[in-house]
Amino acid sequence: MTVDELRETLARCDRDGLKVSVEGGKTLSGMGPALPRADVSLITTGLSAILAHEYHDLTCSAQSGVRVAQLNAALGKHGQFIPIDVPLRKKATIGGSLAAGWPGPRRHFYGRARDFVIGSQVALADGTLANAGGMVVKNVSGYDMSKLYIGSFGTLAVFTHLNFKTLPVPKKRRALIAPLPEATRPRAIAQIASLAVTPAAAFCVEGFGKNVDGADDVDGRVLLYFEGTEELLERATLDTRSALGKAGVPETTIVDTGAAESFDRTLDACIANKRGRSITYRLFGPPGTAEERAERLRDACNRRELFTDVLLDVMNGDVFVRASERDARRFADKIEACHIELRELEPRCAIVASDAAVRAPFEPWGAVPPAIEKMRAMKARFDPHGTLNPGRFIGGI
Repeated sequence: MTVDELRETLARCDRDGLKVSVEGGKTLSGMGPALPRADVSLITTGLSAILAHEYHDLTCSAQSGVRVAQLNAALGKHGQFIPIDVPLRKKATIGGSLAAGWPGPRRHFYGRARDFVIGSQVALADGTLANAGGMVVKNVSGYDMSKLYIGSFGTLAVFTHLNFKTLPVPKKRRALIAPLPEATRPRAIAQIASLAVTPAAAFCVEGFGKNVDGADDVDGRVLLYFEGTEELLERATLDTRSALGKAGVPETTIVDTGAAESFDRTLDACIANKRGRSITYRLFGPPGTAEERAERLRDACNRRELFTDVLLDVMNGDVFVRASERDARRFADKIEACHIELRELEPRCAIVASDAAVRAPFEPWGAVPPAIEKMRAMKARFDPHGTLNPGRFIGGI
C-alpha cells in the first residue's frame, strides 16, 4: 500500500461510514479489546522506505511500516541508533510502536521513544495528510502535534512517516546476570538503585524459563544492562559485583558477546504468550513500590492456583505478571475470578498479552483515567464519524 492508496481508502471509508482497523507488525495485538469493530483492515507494512538519513545532523526519516530493527540496522552503518525499546523489534514497525506508546526500559537512561520524534506525517480519518514538525532537532513552532498521535492506538490518525533525532551507538554493551538467593531481592534492588554507574536497564525476574537469560534461585534472578565505553563498563562491573555481594548475591555472570540479544529477549518476554492458557498484565508505578506491587499481583494469581512469571523493571517501576496454567480448560476455569481480584487490588493493571478468545470477556485497559472525557472530545474532533480503530483504545474510544 502506498500513501496515496492509504489516504484514498480512508477517505472512501469515512465517506461511506465504514469502520477501519489499522495494523502494523501486529506484535502488540494482545493489547486492547479482542474484537475491534471494523469493516476494512489497513496494514501499513507496505510503507517500508527509509526516506532520509542526515547523519551529520543526527536526524533521519522513515515510513511508518519500517521495522524497528531494520531502521536501526540502517542507522548503524553510520554509527547511530534510536532507542525504540519494543518487544519483537524485528517484526515491530516504527509506526505501530509509536502508536502503541510502548514505554521502553531504557527511558530513564535515554528518554522515551516519543522524545526522539521531531516530525511526522499522518493521514487523518477523512484521508487528509497532515504534517507536523520537520527534520530539525530544535523546533518550537507551537504545539508538537506528533506527540498527540503517539500512544493513541491509531484512533486519531494513521502515521505515514516519522522523523527522528538519532544518537551515537554505544561503544560497548554488557549484561550482568545473577541468581538471587532467598531474601536477597529487596537488598539487591536497593543496591542497584544506588549504583554510581546507572544501568541502561535492570530487571528482577521470576520464571519465564528460556524466554529470559539466566536461572532462578529462590528469589529469582537479576539482569543488568550497561552501555558505554570500555572504561565505564569495567567500573560498572566492579561496582555492581560489589553491590550485589553486599546484598548477599554470591556470583555474577558477565555477558559481552550477545548482550544486546539478551536485552532483546528480555523485552520479548514482556508479551510472551502461552497460547490459550495465559494472560500477561502490566502495571505502572514508582520504582520504590515495584516489588510490593509485583508480589501483590503474583500472590493473587497463586491464590487461584495459577502459575506466575514476573518481570520487574528496577529503574522505572514497571511490573509484568504472566498468569498461566498447563491446560487451557483449567486456565479458563480460574482466570475470571483471578482477573476480578487483580482489578480489585490494582484497578490500573492492563492486559498486554493473551489470545483474543482468552481476553474477550475482560475489559483490557483497567480503570479509565480522569482525563477520559477530554480524550473522547479529542477523538470526536479528529474522527467525528468514528472511522479509525473504533473501540480499540481505553474507555471504548
